[in-house]
Amino acid sequence: MESFDHLVVQYQPMIHKIIKSLHIYKNEDEFYQTGLIGLWEAAQAFDERKGNFSNYAYTYMKGKMLLQMNQNNHFNEKHIYMLQEFFDAMDGIEPLPFLEKETIQSYCEGLTEKEAKWVMAMSLDQLSIKEIAEKEKVSVSAVKQWRSGAIRKLRETISTYN
Repeated sequence: MESFDHLVVQYQPMIHKIIKSLHIYKNEDEFYQTGLIGLWEAAQAFDERKGNFSNYAYTYMKGKMLLQMNQNNHFNEKHIYMLQEFFDAMDGIEPLPFLEKETIQSYCEGLTEKEAKWVMAMSLDQLSIKEIAEKEKVSVSAVKQWRSGAIRKLRETISTYN
C-alpha cells in the first residue's frame, strides 16, 4: 500500500465529494478529519485480494461520516443549548410572570397543543419529562415525542432567522 500522505493527496477530492453528497455544511472540517481517519483505517484494513481500494475507501469513509452524523444528531437531541446572546440580553432583568408566560407562548406558535404543553411545563414550571407525563396522565414516551417535535420545530424557526 502507498504512503498515507500520498493517499491523502489522491483521495482528498473524494472526501470533499462525500461531504457534499451528505449535504454537510456545518462542521465541515470535523467531517473532513473523520474522512481522513476513515481513509487511514481503510488503508490499514484493506485486503488487495478482495477488490478495488478506491471503492473500499469510498464506502469506508462514507460509513464513518454517517456514523459521526448519527452520533452528532443523537448528542444534539439530548442536549439543548440556549443562545448565549439571550442570557446576555436578559442579565439583570427580572421579567414579570405574566409577560414571561406570554413570551414563551409566542414561541409556541406553530407547535401542536401537546408540544406547547411540553414547552410551557418545562420552561415555566421546570418539570421533568416524568413529571409532565404524570401531570398529563400519559406515558413518558409520549412526552418525549412532544419534546422531540417541539425542539425540531423551534430549531427550524430559529434557523430561518439566522
